[in-house]
Amino acid sequence: MKRYSRITGTGSYLPPRRLSNADLVAELAAKGIETSDQWIVERTGIRARHFCAPGVTCSDLALEAAKNALQAAGVEAQDIDLIIVATSTPDMVFPSSACILQHKLGIAGCPAFDLQAVCSGFVYALSVADAMMQNGTASRALVIGAEVFSRILDFNDRTTCVLFGDGAGAVVLEASDTPGILATDLHADGKHVGILCVPGSVSGGQVLGHPLLTMDGQAVFKLAVGVLDQSARAVLAKAGKTEADIDWLVPHQANIRIMQSTARKLKMSMDKVIVTVDEHGNTSAASIPLALDSAVRSGKVKKGETLLLEGVGGGFTWGSVLLEL
Repeated sequence: MKRYSRITGTGSYLPPRRLSNADLVAELAAKGIETSDQWIVERTGIRARHFCAPGVTCSDLALEAAKNALQAAGVEAQDIDLIIVATSTPDMVFPSSACILQHKLGIAGCPAFDLQAVCSGFVYALSVADAMMQNGTASRALVIGAEVFSRILDFNDRTTCVLFGDGAGAVVLEASDTPGILATDLHADGKHVGILCVPGSVSGGQVLGHPLLTMDGQAVFKLAVGVLDQSARAVLAKAGKTEADIDWLVPHQANIRIMQSTARKLKMSMDKVIVTVDEHGNTSAASIPLALDSAVRSGKVKKGETLLLEGVGGGFTWGSVLLEL
């Protein structure tokens, strides 16, 4: 009998410190950097974001999201036999935040690893976990997106520092006799490395290069709109579905204009798009599972509905997952 995988529980966590645009504008003004709530909202749709307190790590955020997802699924940490953490802001160079999380959950033995595909990380991680379920390697997985992007922002660059936030989202993925994940579609093109990156590294105890985020916003926007549409159509074709079969679009929460463009190309009303960018900002690999959990817990998204998850990020990476909840 063919094995499938399906999401049985969702969870998320946001650090307590919430910064409205007004809060951030005031902090930047103290440094002599001018921006405004209107400028941020018009260009991005972002009104607030959450930042971690000093000393809080990626695995700390992942732990809280994981606990909430486990509770929603009605399973114990000891039942988990695979942990994948999608992140670009791990606790340390190594070991992985997934291994640190495993220990914090009080379990041992199962495979645990980080996956680095920036803002597409959760889509990539879900696809990898699904494949491992199908081949029998795992039966019950924690798939998490967790980020502490506030640590890699250049607060002298008003075009990027207003965009990002911290947070974590998680799902419990379980093996099933019936399809939950219907199809996946993943891509990357390394020639676009320079348009969104943190071009620094650690060597000999020193940071080499620039250790903060840099982005060519216009280039990212143009590329994102095109590849997201292509990936959406590819994953629908793989599943034998059409745009009309999608109940909800759960996109990476980068920019409201990108989400509006994607919905327009799919002939979907924005009423069918899950939007949390206004309150969360861009939380990179955490943004899709954060949005998903918010929609599930609010009762907006219900069991049996068909969801299209899409992400695009530095690398340049992009991909989609079509699933039935």
